[in-house]
Amino acid sequence: MMTKTLLTLIIAIISVSIGDVLLSRGMKQIGAVSSCHPRELLKLGMQIFSHPTIIVGILCLAVFFFLWLAVLSWSDLSFALPLTALSYVVTAILAQYLLQEDITPIRWAGTVLICMGVALVTKSGY
Repeated sequence: MMTKTLLTLIIAIISVSIGDVLLSRGMKQIGAVSSCHPRELLKLGMQIFSHPTIIVGILCLAVFFFLWLAVLSWSDLSFALPLTALSYVVTAILAQYLLQEDITPIRWAGTVLICMGVALVTKSGY
């Protein structure tokens, strides 16, 4: 069961990271939200839900959601949830290489701290 849980979590983490990066890219392509007027929000909603990058991002997040439900049915939340923090690492790497974001040393230090916390959780056993 442990191997199935970890493999599913890895796929889920990759899915959520890709989904977040695609949503970010899609929203940057659409442009900044500058109005809260209902007509403008409706227009924005139409743009969002017809934008291919955002649609694929939403699908990736849906994959994560259903895999997460499966993991929760197999393992303890106190074990599984900290492991999802690895998505911060994957997302930072993808943001740097796919979105050309500048990840500062302090952000990388935070990412290392997250990894250390995940390592402690996984060493605690299943």
